[in-house]
Amino acid sequence: MTGIIIQARMGSSRLPGKILKDFEGKTLIGHIIDRLVRVKSPVKVIIATSNMSQDDQVERFCRQKGVDCFRGDEQNVLKRYYDCANMYHLKDIVRMTGDNPFPDVEELDRLIAFHQENNMEFSENFTVLPVGVGMEIMSYRALAESMCKAFLPKHFEHADEYILDHLEDFRHHTVQVSIEKDRPDVRLTVDTLQDYQKACYILREAHADYVTTEQAILLSDIYERQSGR
Repeated sequence: MTGIIIQARMGSSRLPGKILKDFEGKTLIGHIIDRLVRVKSPVKVIIATSNMSQDDQVERFCRQKGVDCFRGDEQNVLKRYYDCANMYHLKDIVRMTGDNPFPDVEELDRLIAFHQENNMEFSENFTVLPVGVGMEIMSYRALAESMCKAFLPKHFEHADEYILDHLEDFRHHTVQVSIEKDRPDVRLTVDTLQDYQKACYILREAHADYVTTEQAILLSDIYERQSGR
């Protein structure tokens, strides 16, 4: 089984509670879940949050949305992914974060297909798509090896850090995208108040249930010009 594990917790230092913050009528993570309904590949969507009491509301949100919720170690995110993958018997794991309201579902389907058809261990498109739009997929073996061999503090903070530090040990590939989407200079994640304001602007001005990557890039560029950034 292929699982999309979305790491999400309330404890953000720069924008506390952002994953359940209102984004034009929906929570941030609600936007992500509603977009993932469009994924054509057979996948299980799981929100992986922490065991901290402040994340009880994340679990309540999952129950309301009918989404699987896994709770694990707050600081050791690698272990949280590993334990989650074991519980759900996942063969491949898509890593996503709960602060990216515009994941590109079309590119996600392409990423999963390439990864599985070519027997890859780590595939990604986040280095070519705007920040917050791309994602990555890893085999269970790659995740398990990371859990076994990780030794630096950063390796435990993110599920992909050990792999990224040792790409030569894994069959890996970057899946390219169209020139219109190839804008890694554009920031579409939500980490600060300014990011939040821009995301709300994009959602408001797009006038669409599903904001495409091309639309988000165009509106981001307009917002940045208007803001004088």
